[in-house]
Amino acid sequence: MNPQHHYAGLTPQQVVRSRAKHGVNVLTPPPATPLWKQFLEKFRDPLIIILLLIAGVLSVAISIYEYNGLHQGAEVFFEPVGIFVAIFLATGLSFYFETQADKEFSVLNQVSDDEPVEVIRSGNHTQIAKRDVVVGDVVRIGIGCEIPADGDLLLSTQLSVDESTLTGEPLCHKTTNPTQFDSKATYPSNRVLRGTKVMEGHALIRVTAVGDATENGKVYKAAQIDNSVKTPLNEQLDWLGKWVSRLSCSIGIAVVVARIMMYLVQYDFSFANVDPLAFIAYILQTLMIAMTLVVVSVPEGLPMAVTLSLAYSMRRMLKTNNLVRRMHACETMGATTVICTDKTGTLTQNRMSVEKACFYRGGEADKPIIDADEILLSSSDLSNEVKESIALNTTASLDFSNPTSPSVLGNPTEGALLLWLHNKGIDYEALREQARVVEELPFTTERKFMATIVESVLMPGKRMLYVKGAPEIVYALCASTSGTPSQAEVYAQLMQYQQRAMRTLAFACKDVTETPSLSQHLTTSPSQHLTTSASQLRFLGIAAIADPVRKEVPESIKECLKAGINVKIVTGDTAETAKEIGRQVGLWTDKDTGKNIINGPEFAALTDTQLDAVVMDIKIISRARPMDKRRLVEALQRKNQVVAVTGDGTNDAPALKAAHVGLSMGDGTSVAKEASDITIIDNSFRSICKAVMWGRSLYQNIQRFLLFQLTVNVTACMLVLCGALMGTETPLTVTQMLWINLIMDTFAAMALASLPPSEAVMSDPPLNRNAFIINRPMLAEIVGVGGFFFALLITLLYIFEHADIQQLTDLLHLQLGAHTPVTPYELTLLFTIFVMTHFFYLFNARAFQTQRSALHLKDCNGLVFISTLIFVTQVCMVELPGVQRFFNVVSLKLIDWVIIVIGSSFVLWIRELWSLLRRTK
Repeated sequence: MNPQHHYAGLTPQQVVRSRAKHGVNVLTPPPATPLWKQFLEKFRDPLIIILLLIAGVLSVAISIYEYNGLHQGAEVFFEPVGIFVAIFLATGLSFYFETQADKEFSVLNQVSDDEPVEVIRSGNHTQIAKRDVVVGDVVRIGIGCEIPADGDLLLSTQLSVDESTLTGEPLCHKTTNPTQFDSKATYPSNRVLRGTKVMEGHALIRVTAVGDATENGKVYKAAQIDNSVKTPLNEQLDWLGKWVSRLSCSIGIAVVVARIMMYLVQYDFSFANVDPLAFIAYILQTLMIAMTLVVVSVPEGLPMAVTLSLAYSMRRMLKTNNLVRRMHACETMGATTVICTDKTGTLTQNRMSVEKACFYRGGEADKPIIDADEILLSSSDLSNEVKESIALNTTASLDFSNPTSPSVLGNPTEGALLLWLHNKGIDYEALREQARVVEELPFTTERKFMATIVESVLMPGKRMLYVKGAPEIVYALCASTSGTPSQAEVYAQLMQYQQRAMRTLAFACKDVTETPSLSQHLTTSPSQHLTTSASQLRFLGIAAIADPVRKEVPESIKECLKAGINVKIVTGDTAETAKEIGRQVGLWTDKDTGKNIINGPEFAALTDTQLDAVVMDIKIISRARPMDKRRLVEALQRKNQVVAVTGDGTNDAPALKAAHVGLSMGDGTSVAKEASDITIIDNSFRSICKAVMWGRSLYQNIQRFLLFQLTVNVTACMLVLCGALMGTETPLTVTQMLWINLIMDTFAAMALASLPPSEAVMSDPPLNRNAFIINRPMLAEIVGVGGFFFALLITLLYIFEHADIQQLTDLLHLQLGAHTPVTPYELTLLFTIFVMTHFFYLFNARAFQTQRSALHLKDCNGLVFISTLIFVTQVCMVELPGVQRFFNVVSLKLIDWVIIVIGSSFVLWIRELWSLLRRTK
């Protein structure tokens, strides 16, 4: 069995030639649906059909009657033209922003092509993006890796691959030994395929096909990020939409009945005096108004508001190192009540370095070398067994692309040992070059050790068995002799290291020249633990590896606890190491006792009933095994907790899947990332806090949109209904209502979805996933503010019907008289006041429940731009002659504009004064 470094890989020139001949390692997606087809799909919306077929067609029919039957001018066609323009404008904007959201999801879903892959090129181990793998590359694959391309095995060690994505087989044994080939296998036993996953062992492969030429590429179908998950928010919005739709339909029917009644009142309900054609035209117009009111009132902007909020949040979260893979995770993070986190790389820096070493000499010198980093002056101070054990019993490598600062490829703990050896002037690559690996037993979380039999380089003629792993397991397998330290000495040394939050590894060896079979020395039970057949190992010593806590973690943990989120550490380290890390990050305090920490075996021994009774008290699980984390998640969920889980390994996938939100690490395995909902690119716990903040802020943004839209709905519905009862003139025309709909749906969704997150939300308790999204303060404001706007506008309408108002200053010397038709100028005043009061209320909705001024507009560029657009458009449609006829408005006097803007702004100033008074209490 040849060692992996004998393969030099491709040169840069060979890479270029191979890529030119065989292409890049990217799957070509199927042709996208043309944009024009996607746009036409928008017109399959039932509400759009109602507008086009009922409001639009009825408007055209009425205009034709007025033009031909009543001999009115061509201006009667301006209203139907305005209706169609408004429909296409609203639909076009909605289509544009949903297309932008789809682009966001598509970009996020392509990150798999940038996953790092370890290859050998020009004799050096290095990492490249998966898309850069070419035919002929020598690629190293290990546990948890997603295989980047089709290839033939060069070397393999107990390799098992999950081929379920292609064949349905969850576990296929792969080997280079022809005698072990499975003749019934779907694919050859010495071939691995793109998209499948390594479940056990490791191997070197030579790539034979990339991209579309792979087996995976032949059956590839483009997959988008899953956005079909029905979250509690989706269900609430669905229910709310149906409820508002039914209420709106009821109001629409009431408008039809009221307008017909008011029309017949003029003729004392005598049909003999009614002009049939005029009455039919009036009914058609009434139906058009009612249908438009229903369309305006139904919150069809909700899906777009949610989509825009999610797309915006996903893009901005990426800047905070949160790569959202499934859109529902944005919302769910806001409701998180418990975070179950790994230690390494999340709480710590994942920059492993050997801090202390304690190796024991055999033979004449039985004294341990304590603090070897300080004492060892040359490589000769290390025994040959120690050198070979570190260099050969490992799956890690060093990348010497930067000779002055080599980087670790593979397991960071093993890489730290190789760096330590390298810094001692020992060429581990030379040892690998000359040695021959006979047999390997890879490390697993269950075994907690790895073992390798090699033909020794430094001790010619010998075959050596090297074992490395958890000290308590390795030491228990060693023979007790005069040259071996006592268990008390070893455990005292371990305790000293672990109390300083260091990870410890023990080393042992055995001369197996006479009996070279690994199975004779490392027989395992069904539970994957060593049996006593390996009890003749010789203990070599201990290495203590430090991994400092990230500087930002203590503050982030404090922030989570303040936000009402419990944090639980689940680690494979010892209890002492885990407690010390917990203390350093601020999770473990002097008040904590034994009930707050448990080890893996004790945890597994608990029944579900016992676990449910203590699970909320547990802060740390030490020596955790793969299924412990999933069981912890399930127990917390039984306690109605919303659980987020971090993980980076293949063994974390079950827990990541089981959690409400799975958070994989940026340098984690492909299996972990695929099982997760969000990938934390920088592995930092601070980024997890940012995800919680975004989730809570996203929920608030959707609440603000609902607050604004439903307030407008209340005002519009009640105004049109009561206006119908007061006379035959509708206070708002169809095109005016469609403009209002455009403001409150499309523009409000754009403005409120783009609001930045507020750190203040981290002072609130977690969101209650079962609570209705419209809370009491929202309902009170919808009814109160909507009722106030309605009262203001209906009062003005009554005044306009009983007084001749030439400009708003006439209200200062008001004299009410008999009922008279409302003039176009008065209707324009009413329409503009409606728009401007809600224009200023948009700022109030933005500041709802933030304890901030509505004029705090930092990072609110979207809101400022859209509000400016609304104001300018309103002025243009009222003042531009070419636009006026579409909206049935006339030009207003300057004094009226000033009064309307200043008067409507009191909506904002009253809120500001009220908030100031509340803050000063």
